[in-house]
Amino acid sequence: MLKRLMKMYRGEKGITGLETAIILIAFVVVASVFAYTVLSAGIFSSQKGKEAIYSGLEEARASVTLKGSVVAEDTDSDDDIDQLVFVVATALEGEAIDFTIPTDTTPADGIADDGSSNVCVISYSDQTQRVDDLDWSFSPLGKDDGDSLLEPGEKFEITIDLSAMDGDIVTYTTFSIEVKPPKGSVLIVERTTPGVIDDVMILN
Repeated sequence: MLKRLMKMYRGEKGITGLETAIILIAFVVVASVFAYTVLSAGIFSSQKGKEAIYSGLEEARASVTLKGSVVAEDTDSDDDIDQLVFVVATALEGEAIDFTIPTDTTPADGIADDGSSNVCVISYSDQTQRVDDLDWSFSPLGKDDGDSLLEPGEKFEITIDLSAMDGDIVTYTTFSIEVKPPKGSVLIVERTTPGVIDDVMILN
């Protein structure tokens, strides 16, 4: 009788040990799955963060920056501004930016023609009007390789034709110029005209 009881007791110990082993294995499996999930999420987040950094760097490298002052010109001495002149360069030692000039021939109204090949768009806005895709031109200053790409180390003097404005740009007019390259951030230049319009004025 005693031997039978001892055998039964040993059998129960075996069952208890097996159940404990199964529970431990289950815990290990669950912990492994959880650890894998956390690790995968961390790798995914790290990858997304890296992509965001690279995207930001690419945007910065493809951006333009203003160099110096903005010059306003009254070319016909009628007390309103006819064109703006300023100098731009690349923001960082990065990608070249396409400054192919727009065409304005049909008719010559100060706005780029439909189908113009320019990819850099310049807009004007003030309290009463906004005009997009203005006619503009550029002249290289200093280092230049003869093409229309603004490359690191180069400077372009941009001249904007303001003849497309609905109203005159006269005294105490606050306006904004937006230079929008094909990629990269937009260069926004905001200035206010003085109380007297001269033929040539530096707007700081």
